[in-house]
Amino acid sequence: MNGRFYITTPIYYPSDRLHIGHAYCTVAADAMARYKRLQGCDVMFLTGTDEHGMKIEDKAREAGITPKQFVDNIVEGPRGVKDLWKLMNISYDRFIRTTDEYHVKAIQSIFRRMYDNGDIYKGTYRGKYCKPCESFWTESQLVDGKCPDCGREVVDAEEEAYFFRLSKYADKVQDLLENTDFLQPRSRVNEMVNNFIKPGLEDLCVSRTSFTWGIPVDFDPGHVVYVWVDALSNYITALGFDNDQYDDYDKYWPADVHFVGKEIVRFHSIIWPAMLMSMGLPLPKKVYGHGWLNFGGEKMSKSRGNVVDPYILAEKFGVDALRFFMLRTFPFGSDGNFSNEALIQTINVDLANDLGNLVSRTAAMAEKYFGGALPAGGELADLDGELKALADEVTANYRTQMDDFQFSVALNEVWRLISRANKYIDETMPWALAKDEAKKPRLLSVLKNLCEVIRVSAILISPVMPDTAEAIFQRLGVPAEGRTWDAVGFDLERSGRWNTANGAPLFPRIDMDAAIKELEAAAEEAKKAALPPIEIEPQATEYVDFDTFCKSDFRAVKVKACEHVKKSEKLLRFTLDDGTGTDRQILSGIAKWYQPEQLVGKTLVAIVNLPPRKMMGLDSNGMLISAVHTEHGEEKLNLLIVSDDIPAGAKLC
Repeated sequence: MNGRFYITTPIYYPSDRLHIGHAYCTVAADAMARYKRLQGCDVMFLTGTDEHGMKIEDKAREAGITPKQFVDNIVEGPRGVKDLWKLMNISYDRFIRTTDEYHVKAIQSIFRRMYDNGDIYKGTYRGKYCKPCESFWTESQLVDGKCPDCGREVVDAEEEAYFFRLSKYADKVQDLLENTDFLQPRSRVNEMVNNFIKPGLEDLCVSRTSFTWGIPVDFDPGHVVYVWVDALSNYITALGFDNDQYDDYDKYWPADVHFVGKEIVRFHSIIWPAMLMSMGLPLPKKVYGHGWLNFGGEKMSKSRGNVVDPYILAEKFGVDALRFFMLRTFPFGSDGNFSNEALIQTINVDLANDLGNLVSRTAAMAEKYFGGALPAGGELADLDGELKALADEVTANYRTQMDDFQFSVALNEVWRLISRANKYIDETMPWALAKDEAKKPRLLSVLKNLCEVIRVSAILISPVMPDTAEAIFQRLGVPAEGRTWDAVGFDLERSGRWNTANGAPLFPRIDMDAAIKELEAAAEEAKKAALPPIEIEPQATEYVDFDTFCKSDFRAVKVKACEHVKKSEKLLRFTLDDGTGTDRQILSGIAKWYQPEQLVGKTLVAIVNLPPRKMMGLDSNGMLISAVHTEHGEEKLNLLIVSDDIPAGAKLC
């Protein structure tokens, strides 16, 4: 296959804590780009980052840096967006940042184009605004008064703004959605038409004046271009539209497919085609709205505290295993529920038992019976023809499913062939053939057929697991010409020699229980590390008059005895010398931080004129003074311990 193929992911909002959900769409796009390159296509694979908006301006202000410094750190810095794509072996051809100078100039030109043709006009925006999503909503679109996308609170917004005449294109967009295959899966079409177009498509607010971190409207500098005009247009500005940075627009546009998460299908299937219609430009051929990777039944989100760290998983299990799990386990158009248990189970069954075992057994037998060199010749049987027929069927089905973006179904086809090859070993029993010299030709064909199955399978999995495919090719001694799409056909009479090399298992089996414990511990540490190192409770803003303060009687007290309170995990019981000659009993909920024997003999500070209160049936006469703060999300407490030179009963003032 020749020709060109242009695939995009959405440009990602720079998050200061990336998770496996961020990688899902891009891994899928990467697999599709590699598949098309394998077929000989001239591929352009675009990804990038969406770097403007009020949310970034606010976060930068909180961090005490400029918005550009903030996004630079997250995009280019350690464990940033580009780092994650490198980790996940993403083979993008171009990376766009919406702060790139050429993009800024192109957006100003695009905004003016739509203004000049009458599709952008000035007005006043009044409505509901969700800052995290940077989305405007009408009252009727809210769910329980909150943002329908993320469920967070919205705020009333009113400001001068420019509007895009989205309503003008409602009929054309509806026809596009209902009468073409522009939007996939098909289930997304009814959602867009019934929820957004039929109720009445309202004109879209496309500029803001309440913040400055954005692309200025060059003919009205008080306005900045609203994020979706800015972000959506990246698909053409990155090719050189309205700028001289690149010159690929005529070559690659229209895009063959935009891969997007279901939460932004509305923008890509309604707003984006309407903008292109306004400018008289061709529409992309397809928008594919995939589902979410959920964790515990909820979409992964930093605010929910349920993110899964791809760095931890990749380090422990390998990047190819992680890529395979995401695309093998979850149908691309639907939501999937991520779990560490499912990941490990997939690695153990599909990769260790099926693929890894097939490669190891075949290489080991080739080494044992032929010294790793399988010459030409052999003796074929009917069973071999059945294996070839299945390989040809699997290859054809794989291509159909990949062309339809059904990665999990395509991989399932490959595993049909791998499973059949493992059964083929049991049926042909190479170890038995090896015992009879007269059956050596048949043994040779059996091992060559197994190598051929593995070679074909390696070609088919290479878009998803490129490093694993390369390792398999090397282990079997497959030459460069045997690794291409043109060579994917199963050949019972493949000429030349197979030169195999035995080695360590491609995917060692994993101890589920031990791995889960390690992952949970690592996730907890990562969660703590992501929290501020130290958090101090804000100081009280309400004043206390001096006379009231003076009524509090703070005294030095010496610990005579200390013990745990029975049936309580929190309380310690103190017997204290307060200088009066009569022991004072105070109960304190500090057992989490101190053992009783640590405190005997120490001089502490207590407020002694609080009214007595019952705790676990015991009287507590006063309160010990301590300092509390939060460190990496964990509460810390330190008793106020003073010099032993201070006598019991000394008043603090």
